Amino acid sequence: MICLHNATVYTGITVLPKSTVIINDGKIEDVITNERFKKRKLPADAVIHYLNGANISAGFIDTHIHGLHGYDTSDGTEESILEMSRALVEYGVTGFCPTIYPQPDENFLQSIKSVTGAIGKEPGAKILGMHLEGPFVSPEKSGVLKKKYMKPVDIHLMQQYLEAAQGHIAIMTVAPELKNMHELAILAGKHGIVVSAGHSNATYENMLEGMQSGILHSTHFFNAMRRLHHRDPGVVGSIMIHPDVSCEVIADGYHVHKAIVDLLLRVKPIHKIVLVTDSLRPTGLKSGTLIANNEEVICEGGLFKRKSDGTIAGSALTMIKGVKNLFDMGIPLKDALRIASSNPATVISRQVETGSLIPGKDADVVVFDNDFNVLMTFVKGEIKKFSV
Repeated sequence: MICLHNATVYTGITVLPKSTVIINDGKIEDVITNERFKKRKLPADAVIHYLNGANISAGFIDTHIHGLHGYDTSDGTEESILEMSRALVEYGVTGFCPTIYPQPDENFLQSIKSVTGAIGKEPGAKILGMHLEGPFVSPEKSGVLKKKYMKPVDIHLMQQYLEAAQGHIAIMTVAPELKNMHELAILAGKHGIVVSAGHSNATYENMLEGMQSGILHSTHFFNAMRRLHHRDPGVVGSIMIHPDVSCEVIADGYHVHKAIVDLLLRVKPIHKIVLVTDSLRPTGLKSGTLIANNEEVICEGGLFKRKSDGTIAGSALTMIKGVKNLFDMGIPLKDALRIASSNPATVISRQVETGSLIPGKDADVVVFDNDFNVLMTFVKGEIKKFSV
């Protein structure tokens, strides 16, 4: 038994000051007040960590991440995926979806196989399925993804992805306007895949058709998608208008302006917003040449830019930093933590045993101080980071 004593506990349901989280056999056994804890008889081998008023939350879940600490899903090796797992607990992440972007067919399939092979071997954060960011997306909204690897919908190719992934595709980003997308979205839904609109130039009517076929999530909302217009709400407008559609947000202060985050919170139910990092290979590196998407990049204020032309190449965000940023934007901490933990768990609902500190759930837990330093990370009750 492990007892995390004297902390403010954000359960995902409520906030309990001066309380204790009890972990047993890899599960949350109970969350009780300090007063009740003092009266509880503990087994002789119970371990008590005195936290002196720190914060406890369900571990963070990053459903859109390409790489960090010099490793990337495009490496196509189990080792890289496992090193990502090992590194992520430093930032309070207990579950993630390694995200694969468009690349040559053989490389794309190998990346899928590397994630599949790594599942069950994780030294740190759990792999909760992979996220395929394409290749069935629009070259008109490519962002920094390579247009030459984007494809029209190909059901036969999708079947190859399904076979290689062995049931481990959690999310797939698509452009709803592509021909034959209706058929692909229904196929993905039958396999339990969350279909997400992104890198899309869809009109409002395209989006309505997509929603009807099960495209009810959106990838890095506001970025690489058709803008809101008063004659055509586009992708952005349709997602804001329809409350059933959930959305990723990269809360690094660059990809989305603070005022836009505030607007989103006014029009979108809180439980439909999901914090992601979209982080790249160099994230967390302190020195050396920084390479992302096979191009040299520089890091300016937490943002990667192509060295050649200054184009935004991606994020250097971590989940704990994203939570802090949301809090600094004026979002209550309980909501910021929900956006980082229980909300993504709900989106990929195949993993209902995590995402909140409710008795019986997996003990995926992060402890952090009031300066947002991660002190401890537990995955299924096993301590993966300890710096108290």
